[in-house]
Amino acid sequence: MAYTYKYPRPALTVDAAVFRKTGIGFEILLIQRDNPPFEGGWALPGGFVDMDETLEDAIIRELQEETSLTNIMLKQLRAFSTPGRDPRGHTISVIFWGIQDSKQEATAGDDARNVKWYSINHLPELAFDHTDVIEFAIRKINLK
Repeated sequence: MAYTYKYPRPALTVDAAVFRKTGIGFEILLIQRDNPPFEGGWALPGGFVDMDETLEDAIIRELQEETSLTNIMLKQLRAFSTPGRDPRGHTISVIFWGIQDSKQEATAGDDARNVKWYSINHLPELAFDHTDVIEFAIRKINLK
């Protein structure tokens, strides 16, 4: 069913901040983007919410498609909505977080060129506003 509205609306995405504990602290899983914007850059796994899909279903799907991770208990953290955070247009992202407690290996898939665990103390330059998102998550969850 198609709808036409008089006024433009923002797009809706979901992103996952998945952490794991190591002997020297916490790491976060990032993907290397395979598509513009920020092609080749590092970002949280995530993507657009499909029509007739819940936020929870969308984040489970995106995390599995981009990293192959499943059965991660994810909790909603916060929505990020600053205009300009995505060069494609006004995009609101609902962030979920979780802790990987299994030995499940992450592998890149879908539109992720690569996946890598990074120390939360040594992050690469990140796409979108994901540095702010991760810093907020670390503070809120008390990982430092």
